[in-house]
Amino acid sequence: MAVKQLSAGVSGSLSLGGELSVHRLGFGAMRITGEGIWGPPKNRAEAIAVLRRMAELDVNFIDTADSYGPGVSEELIAEVLSPYPKNLVIATKAGWNRPGPGQWTHDATSAHLRSAVEGSLRRLRIERIDLLQLHAPDHLVPFEDSVATLARLKNEGKIRLIGLSNVTQEHIARARRITPIASVQNRYSFADREWDYVVDYCERNGLAFIPWFPLGAGRVAGQIPDRIVQTHVATPFQIAIAWLLKRSPVMLPIPGTSSVKHLEENVAAAALKLTDEEFQTLSQAPELAASR
Repeated sequence: MAVKQLSAGVSGSLSLGGELSVHRLGFGAMRITGEGIWGPPKNRAEAIAVLRRMAELDVNFIDTADSYGPGVSEELIAEVLSPYPKNLVIATKAGWNRPGPGQWTHDATSAHLRSAVEGSLRRLRIERIDLLQLHAPDHLVPFEDSVATLARLKNEGKIRLIGLSNVTQEHIARARRITPIASVQNRYSFADREWDYVVDYCERNGLAFIPWFPLGAGRVAGQIPDRIVQTHVATPFQIAIAWLLKRSPVMLPIPGTSSVKHLEENVAAAALKLTDEEFQTLSQAPELAASR
């Protein structure tokens, strides 16, 4: 795809919580860790190059988590990018433990969330977390208790904005009765639209929607008509990113990668503009009926 300007800035901007402005194409930092999201990256030099190139391409929103590594993603971000550019927003998450590679267990107790926030502050080398997201509701802990803990941490000045992840619309409404919510992060992509109604809810209420697995974990290939791919001289994955950006003005895709080449391809998609007809054709793709 021929692009005049390779910059995440051409994706437009949105406001997080009415306080922080970010470009609508961010970066997910899960893949700059080892296999099973455990330990250091296999190719450390390439992971460092990805973070440096990300900053050069005007990506000013990074999504990470204390559980990525665990701790590895946050530490590498700080090593490469600190002291941070003034417009860079770093979002991290808390609420999971990591017993081992590929293993995740819930822990959204007050003690764990406090410990996780302190750890993220230390690893990221910051005094306040821009956006702290509850990684997932913990069925063994009252949801309101977990949200209230984050609200207290915000009041203490350790968190600026609060977000939620892996939640229903009911969870969001319950959380908003306790504290303002800036964003929601659920699994969502062109190939997986289970949370369509949550996207719509976020748009109505001015919350950013941050889709994880925004490329459908590779399911996009073969589901996008060749004529649309050829018209834009793009890859199916670039079309999938463009579809997300057109889907809603509150959409903030965070495609992640451990490759500079793939990073540049993802950012190039910010300049790709689908027509209304193309968007409708993609939105009504028969192959996706089961996931809708």
